[in-house]
Amino acid sequence: MSAAPTQPRRIRIGIDTGGTFTDVVAFDEDSGELITTKTPSTPSNPADGFINGVHKVLDLLGATGADVTAVCHGTTVATNKLLEGKVEQLGFITSEGYEFMLEIARQAVPDGYGNSYFWVKPPRIVPADYVKTVGGRLDFEGNELRPFDEEQAVAAARWFRDRGITTIGVCFLHSYANDEHELRMREILRREHPDAVVSISSEVLREYREYERSMTTLVDAAVKPNVSRYVTNIHTRLDDFTGATEGGRERIPFYIMKSNGGVLSADEVVHQPITTVLSGPAAGALGAGLIAKKAGFDKVLTCDGGGTSTDVSVVLAGEPTLTTEGTVGAYPSKIPMIDVVTVGAGGGSIAWITPEGTLKVGPQSAGADPGPLCYAKGGTEPTITDAHVVLGRIPPHLLGGEIPLDVDAAKAGIDALAAKLGIDPDRCATGILEISAWNQANALRQVSVKRGLDVRDFMLATFGGSGSLLACRLVDILDLAGVVVPQNPGNVSAFGLLTVDVKNDYVQTSVSKHANLDHAAVQKTFDELTDKAAKALDAEGFSRDQHRYTRTVDLRYFGQAFEVRVTAPEGTVDEQYAAQVADAFHAEHRALYGYDFKGDPQQQVEWVNLRVTGVGPITRPELREVGDNTGEADVVERARTSIRPVCFDADQGYVDTDVYWRPNLRAGDVLSGPAVVEEFGSTVPVHPGFTVRVDAIGNLVITKEA
Repeated sequence: MSAAPTQPRRIRIGIDTGGTFTDVVAFDEDSGELITTKTPSTPSNPADGFINGVHKVLDLLGATGADVTAVCHGTTVATNKLLEGKVEQLGFITSEGYEFMLEIARQAVPDGYGNSYFWVKPPRIVPADYVKTVGGRLDFEGNELRPFDEEQAVAAARWFRDRGITTIGVCFLHSYANDEHELRMREILRREHPDAVVSISSEVLREYREYERSMTTLVDAAVKPNVSRYVTNIHTRLDDFTGATEGGRERIPFYIMKSNGGVLSADEVVHQPITTVLSGPAAGALGAGLIAKKAGFDKVLTCDGGGTSTDVSVVLAGEPTLTTEGTVGAYPSKIPMIDVVTVGAGGGSIAWITPEGTLKVGPQSAGADPGPLCYAKGGTEPTITDAHVVLGRIPPHLLGGEIPLDVDAAKAGIDALAAKLGIDPDRCATGILEISAWNQANALRQVSVKRGLDVRDFMLATFGGSGSLLACRLVDILDLAGVVVPQNPGNVSAFGLLTVDVKNDYVQTSVSKHANLDHAAVQKTFDELTDKAAKALDAEGFSRDQHRYTRTVDLRYFGQAFEVRVTAPEGTVDEQYAAQVADAFHAEHRALYGYDFKGDPQQQVEWVNLRVTGVGPITRPELREVGDNTGEADVVERARTSIRPVCFDADQGYVDTDVYWRPNLRAGDVLSGPAVVEEFGSTVPVHPGFTVRVDAIGNLVITKEA
């Protein structure tokens, strides 16, 4: 008898491409098994590292491309382009009389007006001579005051075509209320300049404030060609690997992480590239939030340390905080995004000396190529990783021995830097790490203390390859409650990609005082936004019974410049509904600013923006409990692998330190510093005076003994 055909497995893969390593997590939907691995990133062609990671994790599972049901990817293509400021020639078309909108910008100086003497406004994203205006005018309600000038529109399109400017953003005044003029402009560009990549503001951000809407639209246009090329390349390589050809298997669903904490299919994300500007950091915050909530921690600061940078955010009750006031590099972006602050303090950050003789660390990074000195790939300057390896805080190899480290090369680099500073090499190495810790601490303060949060109430969730290396020092600096280090911390961002729902955000500006609110008009707008969200989820393959919708409203007191966002309930919009939303606004305003005007008839509430988020839920992997240590041998005998000298403090010198292999730890195990806990993708140095407890799901919970 012939053997029955083998049933294909159902495996979802999450891949997060970082500056140094590409992190991969695979989830077997039938068995619930989770497999993690890492592979070096390939900056010259990130698709190579991506496919290498898919090969590697499937080999570990004993599976093939035919078993893959979906791939979710976190990418830094858009982020890096904006952070590096490498924006190619852009064209801008706006309303007649508003050609200097980008120069005027906002009357705001970073770090307050005390900095106004030293601050230099960054270069505008579009040079003044690449701005063209078109006649026609709408009012704030979308009524046409002056007709659209077809002749000027054609002239503008031909002007950009003749000069070879193929990326263009369009933002007309009040197009959030009526998109007719922008749609006509796009049709003319398609006819007169068919090679142009065009973004129009009414599709990118249907929200008032012309400067922010213009900038968001231009950023969308700027990253669109790069994101499109990258996603198309990855998708093609993935199809070749899995056998999805025109006459064969259907294409595997390929999703890209969005900045708002959701994902979108690769086919759609090329039309909304602005939504991916914080793709990688958003996945890490979501993954860490889910793990921390499972561990019983409701107030968490996340610290995602990679090879190039460290990303920090706030997670409350398992949900990262969102903002629409974010920036990427020098460019403001009004799209909903997880509130992440990035600092140039990763494992590859370079230590250097200023002309004044001061030691600095970052933001320049050695990245993956050539990498730190200890990588022995041509690096010429000492980095944070070199300091750690010289002090014995990390082993002389990475990825369980796959990548050996050249300790002598790292020591020579630190020695040379110490000689220039005229200090002891160990003091130089600890100084590098101290500066890096304060850089990270300042970023954590920015997302917490500056938002009115008391960091003493928060645990710090550290992950990423280098995120846990300075965890104990951050507890000392910020007086945090403690640290939680998830299992496989180097792969938390990739794990987060497997926990993410499909999510789309829609917004409509509709300014009205609460007392004069047209309830029927608000209901109509909510219905229209919900219909858009429903159609998008239909296109992603979700049945209507799976759809979920969330309403939010931006409100303010009349006369205020900025709004507070509150969640609005389901149901019909009537007087009682509106009062409930207004009460939520008063409460949120008090929580944020310490006061509110509830009950004061002279302070009127104003409704500004109506928002609907459509969510298509996916099956999340379950976090499994690890075995406990009941009746087993002592943790020292079971998990300790060696003893090596480690320097935690230059004044104290090197101390003999127990080294533990994390996979051999069990729930309930307790360790006391000094200690070093190692695993495949990460290392956790535990300073003297700290205690480590292993919880039920395998997290390391680190607290000060005092």
